[in-house]
Amino acid sequence: MPETSGFAGRTPETHVIDFRAAEQLLAARDPRGAVKLLDRVIAVHPENTAARLLRARAFFAAAQLRPAELEFTIVLEREPDNAFAHFALARTYERSGRPDQAKRHFRLAAALDPQPEYLAAARFDD
Repeated sequence: MPETSGFAGRTPETHVIDFRAAEQLLAARDPRGAVKLLDRVIAVHPENTAARLLRARAFFAAAQLRPAELEFTIVLEREPDNAFAHFALARTYERSGRPDQAKRHFRLAAALDPQPEYLAAARFDD
């Protein structure tokens, strides 16, 4: 009887291919397609922070802010010095109408990596 879970015959190489395909889908503005591929990768490799960060970006691009927030939070629990994750979480909070939480993460991002975009968003002179 054939396996119906979607994981039969999947190898580590298949997961890498899915991850790369998800990157391409996100770049092509198909975040929901990217999420579907990343769901499979994360189901088998829940510890894969890169896949979680990419899925968080895809959720954000699809305006699924609560799932994006949860994924960015998981990434930051594992990598508290990830400036991009702080910045992206701040953008998620900003879009969710939570400016105080956004400001905190914008400032953390800028402190960790003083890129012009992060510094501008941090508004340290406020």
